[in-house]
Amino acid sequence: MFGEVEHELELHVPASEAWDLFGGLAIGKLVEKEMPEKFQKVELIEGDGGVGTILKLTFTPGVPGPTSLNEKFIKIDAEKRIKEVEVVEGGYLDLGFTLYRIRLEVIEKGEESSIMKTTIEYEVKEEEEVDASLLSIKPLANIIEVGKNYLIRTRATKEAK
Repeated sequence: MFGEVEHELELHVPASEAWDLFGGLAIGKLVEKEMPEKFQKVELIEGDGGVGTILKLTFTPGVPGPTSLNEKFIKIDAEKRIKEVEVVEGGYLDLGFTLYRIRLEVIEKGEESSIMKTTIEYEVKEEEEVDASLLSIKPLANIIEVGKNYLIRTRATKEAK
C-alpha cells in the first residue's frame, strides 16, 4: 500500500531565509534544542548537509512511535528549494514500512513571505498492519511550526538592532 499526506504553512519570511533553515542541517540542530520533549538527540552520522548526509534522530523516551531512526538526504535542489529525506535504518522501517520519505518544499509567496509544503510518502507491505497514527503529518507540521517561530524571532531580533 502506497500513500502520502501533505501539509502547508505560511512562514511570513522570505523563501531564502526559510531555505537557509530547512535546506540543510540547521533544522535538526533547532529541533534538538527547542523540542526536547520529542527529540533527545539529533546526530550527524555522515556528510556535511548535502545529498548523502545521514542523521540519527533519537526520540525522547515515552514519545509514541520509533525510538530512533536514521534518515538520509536523498535530494537537495537549492534552486527549486526542495529537500527530500528518506528513512534508511530503524524507525518506521522496523514498524512495517518499506518506504518513509519526507519532502520539504519552500515556495516563494512574495518578497516577504513563503509557504512550506511538506509531504510524507510511505509504502507498507500489504500484509503488514501499521499504527495509523504513524501516518500523521502532525509531528512534521509541529517541526515546521517551530522553524517558523524561530525564523520570525530571529528576523525581529535583527530588525530591532
